[in-house]
Amino acid sequence: MTSPSSADAVTGEAPLHPDAVLDVVIPVYNEETDLEPCVRRLHDYLDREFPYPFRITIADNASTDRTFELASGLAEQLPAVRVVHLAEKGRGRALSAVWSASDAPVLAYMDVDLSTDLAALLPLVAPLISGHSDLAIGSRLSRGARVVRGPKREFISRCYNVLLRGTLAARFSDAQCGFKAIRRDVAARLLPLVQDTGWFFDTELLVLAERAGLRIHEVPVDWVDDPDSRVDIVATAIADFKGIWRIGRALATGALPIGELRRQLGRAAVPAAGIPAGLTGQIVRFAAVGVASTLAYVVIFALLRTVTGAQAANLLALLITAIGNTAANRRLTFGITGRQGAARHQAQGLSVFALGLAITSGSLAVLAEVAPKSGHLVELTVLILANLTATLIRFLLMRTWVFGRHRSED
Repeated sequence: MTSPSSADAVTGEAPLHPDAVLDVVIPVYNEETDLEPCVRRLHDYLDREFPYPFRITIADNASTDRTFELASGLAEQLPAVRVVHLAEKGRGRALSAVWSASDAPVLAYMDVDLSTDLAALLPLVAPLISGHSDLAIGSRLSRGARVVRGPKREFISRCYNVLLRGTLAARFSDAQCGFKAIRRDVAARLLPLVQDTGWFFDTELLVLAERAGLRIHEVPVDWVDDPDSRVDIVATAIADFKGIWRIGRALATGALPIGELRRQLGRAAVPAAGIPAGLTGQIVRFAAVGVASTLAYVVIFALLRTVTGAQAANLLALLITAIGNTAANRRLTFGITGRQGAARHQAQGLSVFALGLAITSGSLAVLAEVAPKSGHLVELTVLILANLTATLIRFLLMRTWVFGRHRSED
């Protein structure tokens, strides 16, 4: 029996094999069809090709079919396989519970369907074994990756990663590929801070690691989509948006102890490739926040325009995005954390918003005079151009007035 510190009920059916260098976790829910052939295939591959002692841990997420029974049989037949059972569902819950209890110095996980070519496993974990990197992710979006999947999933995946870059300034290329690894000492520091128990677990873990200055190694993978995937795209997207909002708010308010994590792990932040510090870096980060804000503004304006006039829709869309834009720039562009001065910054940000409102409202008034019969598309185009004009002024005011005083006080 195993009993990790997690509050979830976990039972084990095989010893830990304490000499294992790598512990590969396979989270499963009702996978009685694919479980046995895939685990045997993985075990055979590791036994032949992997040069270090290993363990495969099947994490049963409260399955209601014969999954746990089959997993227990595999644990009895294969010495390097063990199984744990969790009373509740959730991929993140399973990984957190098993990783917290494992004694292997390198922890990994992969999807049960083995969509990722196993030849990428050693390149994934080798930098962690050597101590060169702290986490490693398989990437379907890196140069050199070979991916077979439908256009809808490809589009969703790329949009999600663009969203992460725009909202959380993430630099990793693929948050949701089910092929990742982490050093045990790093996991021990990060896992207590990860709140999500489902699909957003990966993203939250990676954002925390990146903000703590940890080195994330990316491996281009060969990946073939599983046509029988049971992921609920809509429910997962909603959960991801909620997770992004929660993490963004925690970073903006200083609720996450990023500075303490850096001190504990003995690392400084790793600068983004191609993004220098100082004014140039601020411009790049401000631009990323601006792109995300503009996209949010366009969506909100388009939705509101169906029920109200252009001026009212513009006012509400600008107000909503201005509050989020100020908070994001405060934390991401100018590196200000904590609650001190946040109310003043928002008040000054709203003053800058008033200027943007004047510019955009003025552009609408001019358009009404010049071309009173123009359609919604023309309105939207004019507003986008007006927003771009206001963006330059907004950056200068934020740098010299809104957040300039805070930097001089520091």
